[in-house]
Amino acid sequence: MPELPEVETVVRFIRPKIVGKTIQNIIPQNNYDKVLATHTSQQFNELVAGKSIIDVGRRGKYIVINLNNGFLLIHLRMTGRLLLNLTEDDKPKHLTAIIHFSDKSSLYFKDYRKFGRLYYYESLNYINKKLGVEPLSKNFTKDWLFKNLQNSKRQLKLLLLDQGFIAGLGNIYVDEALWFAKLHPQQIGSSVSRKKSNALHGAVQRLLQTAIDNQGTTIINFYFGEGKSGNFREQLQVFGRHDKNCPRCDSLIEKIRVAQRGTHICPRCQHI
Repeated sequence: MPELPEVETVVRFIRPKIVGKTIQNIIPQNNYDKVLATHTSQQFNELVAGKSIIDVGRRGKYIVINLNNGFLLIHLRMTGRLLLNLTEDDKPKHLTAIIHFSDKSSLYFKDYRKFGRLYYYESLNYINKKLGVEPLSKNFTKDWLFKNLQNSKRQLKLLLLDQGFIAGLGNIYVDEALWFAKLHPQQIGSSVSRKKSNALHGAVQRLLQTAIDNQGTTIINFYFGEGKSGNFREQLQVFGRHDKNCPRCDSLIEKIRVAQRGTHICPRCQHI
């Protein structure tokens, strides 16, 4: 599933292409009305038709399209992609929705596994209550992280994956951040020292910003624009590198199960 850097990459790609356009309608494809998560197709179009796009941003893993009245949100989930044009490789059966604009251009939602969704909200209150702090915002401070870790009896991996705690992190960047901070994913939050908490804070912010600068991480499914892939994969230290040597201590990286997720650790660097 695309995480914060991948979603931010998509946002930066489509923003200059669609800001200023007016939505004509949004048409589900292949009888897949479930792609419109909050309303029926008729209701959805009554709400968005004729509205102009003021800006495109991100909240957690959601793409937030700011309309002149209301918000259109898109969650890519596992395999969703937004395309400005279709090629002969883009099979119609893989499309779940098309956003038509008044200037006759379109934005295509392609989604092999059909888990991606579109939402309409009058405000962002619901989403803001659902999601936690943005890790690249001024609200994500060292003090905030340490305080909230101290108040948690949950394992670090489970806690960091919780979108209601920190918005936008997923399996890749949680594994990487814990490795950089030398923290075991099964360690309980309240047992983390101030020093290790500060290290985790710095690791999260550096990782996310560097990944954004490299247009995200492509492992299998993440592509944006006209088939572009993220470049951060070559900088991964532990994720996807089990049975290879740890870049820090040369021990073999292991893959274990934590929070029902495949989790990559160095058993020497990351011990409880």
